[in-house]
Amino acid sequence: MKRHLISAADLTRDDAVLILDTAEELARIADRPIKKLPTLRGRTVVNLFFEDSTRTRISFEAAAKRLSADVINFSAKGSSVSKGESLKDTALTLEAMGADAVVIRHHDSGAPHRLATSGWIGGSVVNAGDGTHEHPTQALLDAFTMRRHLTSGTGQDLAGRRITIVGDILHSRVARSNVHLLSTLGAEVTLVAPPTLVPFAVESWPCEVSYDLDAVIGKSDAVMMLRVQRERMNAAFFPTEREYARRYGLDGERMARMPEHAIVMHPGPMNRGMEITAEVADSPRCTAVEQVANGVSIRMAVLYLLLGGNEPAVATTRTATEESK
Repeated sequence: MKRHLISAADLTRDDAVLILDTAEELARIADRPIKKLPTLRGRTVVNLFFEDSTRTRISFEAAAKRLSADVINFSAKGSSVSKGESLKDTALTLEAMGADAVVIRHHDSGAPHRLATSGWIGGSVVNAGDGTHEHPTQALLDAFTMRRHLTSGTGQDLAGRRITIVGDILHSRVARSNVHLLSTLGAEVTLVAPPTLVPFAVESWPCEVSYDLDAVIGKSDAVMMLRVQRERMNAAFFPTEREYARRYGLDGERMARMPEHAIVMHPGPMNRGMEITAEVADSPRCTAVEQVANGVSIRMAVLYLLLGGNEPAVATTRTATEESK
């Protein structure tokens, strides 16, 4: 593993499979009465969030605590950032406090890269989402979920699997990270969106682009629905919500045309009735809640590999068992 996790594009196939396999080992801890390992005891992980978050922040906090790390939660609201403090001064403050890892979510694309390469901080930096750029741990947990449903599991990649990502691709950091990671793992990725919500120069991405959901849904192994990010929009990108839902929303009729083994995914939060109907969101084929659980395992794996070492996680599991005797 490298020292930082900034972009899914930085991961090789072997890197990605190592993280997925490690997460598979660490996921077993969730079934124990005491869900803790001593791996990161004495290490400090700072959650540095400049944007609102529920799933990601809580998931990173749970992951660090299950590895026995000390966790400091930093929110820009109510901090010196609201008084005008710069990212540099915030980083220098965290460095002075001895942060071993900083998990950062920022509204500006490139902020985690700046933090990792500036020399302001000596610990590892994990990108928890930066602007419309990337969200690598979300892509990893999505790949983990797909691998559990579509392959035989440990050691496998996603070669030959057809993944369709539908919705607001233009503003989605999740879509960008998934395209990079899934293509690295051998999957065939197709993006589906209105022309106005497809990014500029998308032809350089390792994926296909379609404007017709019905044309691709019948041959998809997984369909990932993305919400329309109105908070990032400053113009009208489609006529009406009803028109968008009619052409690009996933309802029961469209889900019925998917292959029997195919799954429906959503990174959350959902806009029920727009990109996904309640019928689909609550169906057994929808993995949205499972993705949240898998997110803790993936983030445990990332923190373990960045801070704990490159040994298989199962060795740590045995050590923890021996210590408990």
